[in-house]
Amino acid sequence: MDKMNPMPDRPAIQKALEDADMNLLLMDGFEEAFIGFTTRINEPYVAVYDYDKMMQTLMFRDSMSAEEAEEYIEYNCQGAWVGEQTPYIVRGLSQLGIV
Repeated sequence: MDKMNPMPDRPAIQKALEDADMNLLLMDGFEEAFIGFTTRINEPYVAVYDYDKMMQTLMFRDSMSAEEAEEYIEYNCQGAWVGEQTPYIVRGLSQLGIV
């Protein structure tokens, strides 16, 4: 973890998950958007990502327009089923315009 950036990097996230004996499927390149994990009874743990932070990552890091970033997430992330551990992407209340 970089002292100037309090967000953990991929190796730090993976180490913490290994230490907790959790095997999560993580998305590449969205460490800043990784907000935690969830599960349902008798189901595996699943990684959870923040949609707005994913948008920001693509717009700033990859210089995408908002439209390009949204299309990328919809097609490559939300549209990708990779099994029962496919990560969740959470949209906040700001998406409804109430926060």
